[in-house]
Amino acid sequence: MAHSLANANRYKNMLDNLTTAIVVLEKNLAIRYLNPAAESLLETSMARSTGLTFGDILLDSDGALRTLRKAAETGRSYTRRETEFLLASGSRRIVDYSVSLLDENPIALLVEIQPRDRLLRISREEGLIAQQETTRTLVRGMAHEIKNPLGGIRGAAQLLDRELSEGQREYTRVIIEEADRLRNLVDRMLGPNKALKLAPANIHEILERVRTLLEAESKGRVLFKRDYDPSLPEFSGDKELLIQAVLNIARNAMEAAFESRASQRNEAKTPTITFRTRALRQVTIGPRRHRLGCRVDIIDNGPGIAPELRQNIFYPMISGRANGTGLGLSITQSIIGQHHGLVECESEPGQTDFIILLPLEATS
Repeated sequence: MAHSLANANRYKNMLDNLTTAIVVLEKNLAIRYLNPAAESLLETSMARSTGLTFGDILLDSDGALRTLRKAAETGRSYTRRETEFLLASGSRRIVDYSVSLLDENPIALLVEIQPRDRLLRISREEGLIAQQETTRTLVRGMAHEIKNPLGGIRGAAQLLDRELSEGQREYTRVIIEEADRLRNLVDRMLGPNKALKLAPANIHEILERVRTLLEAESKGRVLFKRDYDPSLPEFSGDKELLIQAVLNIARNAMEAAFESRASQRNEAKTPTITFRTRALRQVTIGPRRHRLGCRVDIIDNGPGIAPELRQNIFYPMISGRANGTGLGLSITQSIIGQHHGLVECESEPGQTDFIILLPLEATS
């Protein structure tokens, strides 16, 4: 008996560490087991799924439920490619899945689900990381080429300032101030260059600090919605830098929502920003896989980002606003990258979603 339990625990540990979503169903499609990858894919958990059937969390998209019932009735195995799963939450997933009969008493179904968009997402994330590294290299090279002559110009202006009369020093001081301004701009393009001050951090505390700051700035003109996952644990991070990163995104979101309201002259459309957090299990961020991660969505109801800008918004000096510097998102990507995370963006008219992915475990 003890040996049997040990084997069962070993198999459960193996399933829990798979990136493939595994679902075990009773013959009537009642849920018996979900591994962490399935919990993440189906936006549910074993605790919440107790007493539910697969049909309670999955709407009958592309006849998936009919296929499962047929497998239970006939005992045959089935494989379906590029099937759309419509979840009860409203989310959609394009997946490949296989269903087979487990030789158990009572009969159970084993469903293996592989998201089709997972490889595309990993490829996109690796592209973002490569883009970030390329940007850093270019900016470092440019900073070196700019700051060296700037130092010479500033030094020469200081020497000249000593030789001129008080009335003529106005011009040398303009040169010195402009040289300092350009140097500061280059430093901002480089982003944070200090070592992270790692300490236990809570993502909700960070979001609440940002919300408080923006509520004060907006003077009550923005509606803030919160949809937090209370199960998220603390993680090791630089709290002040993370506040800056989130604030850069949320402030952009607030300005976009204001611009949308002004351009449409629609006073009834309240500028709205939603902060949402979710735990992710067995999540891949770029090339790395993590047992536990966090997804933060910062969503605004602004006009959206123009398609021609969407692929380049994390480059320095790229901005969709006339008064924007184009540095905020680049700095944010750099800060999140230092925490081994990533920032993505999905946008359409009326909704822009900036997605922050962070690992919630120690990363070497």
